[in-house]
Amino acid sequence: MARKLFCEWSPFCYRLSVAKGVAWRRLQDVFSCLRFARQRGGDPLPHKVYAHNSLIRRRLGDVDMRLQENKAVNLALAAPRVNGALIRPGETFSFWRLVGNTTARRGYKEGLTILSGKTSRGIGGGMCQFTNLLHWMVLHTPLTVTERHHHNGLDMFPDFGRQVPFGSGTAVAYNYIDYRVKNDTDITFQILVHTDGEYLRGEIRADRLPPYTYHIRTENECFVREGADVYRVGDILRSTIDRRSGQEIRCEHLQHNHARVLYDTAHLTVVEKSE
Repeated sequence: MARKLFCEWSPFCYRLSVAKGVAWRRLQDVFSCLRFARQRGGDPLPHKVYAHNSLIRRRLGDVDMRLQENKAVNLALAAPRVNGALIRPGETFSFWRLVGNTTARRGYKEGLTILSGKTSRGIGGGMCQFTNLLHWMVLHTPLTVTERHHHNGLDMFPDFGRQVPFGSGTAVAYNYIDYRVKNDTDITFQILVHTDGEYLRGEIRADRLPPYTYHIRTENECFVREGADVYRVGDILRSTIDRRSGQEIRCEHLQHNHARVLYDTAHLTVVEKSE
């Protein structure tokens, strides 16, 4: 049996661990040399680099739909805090430094969260969908992801209208589990994001177009039985394409997925793992 972590001993220990993580992150930021993106532009920058829409209310197994309704409220509160954010050359975008703590006092409601590989409830739940959208857009830019977490090793919900590759999402928790991006280019980027009741809609714009475009794809994706469990496996790759010539100049391997499926696999095509 795996040894319990301190945060798993009791709810009090968990809260204590969270408080420690929040305090440590604040201390790290005070003494870091990072220049955080703080300014928001009033008008959109002239060039659209990439745009994506994320459906707010989704079927996630047997998750209570009231949590999805609450998520819509939470996303609507958080979006204006990020909308218009400028990421100038040399600056780092931090999701939590712009959004702030998602507390009940600020109007946030109880939404779906993931805790220790299981679904749970928590005030401000739903922010992972926000950073999922941001990360997917960032992958289509030359911005550098400097901090990203995800629900590693678990496929928790069956696909429902999936638009992005499995495993390309993110996980966040205020403020020590953040999503951060650095601008190592000489181009200024801008994030535009808003909700319209049905979708979380986002764009990344720039003061001039980058010289490259990007294409993300999956390879070798399938469901494989390993012993008593089924795993979702596959690879995520990104091609860098010269904007003028249309030629691929680089292909990079972003991630290998090997995630245990936690839902009913009866409807899936499952292959046996070869010895």
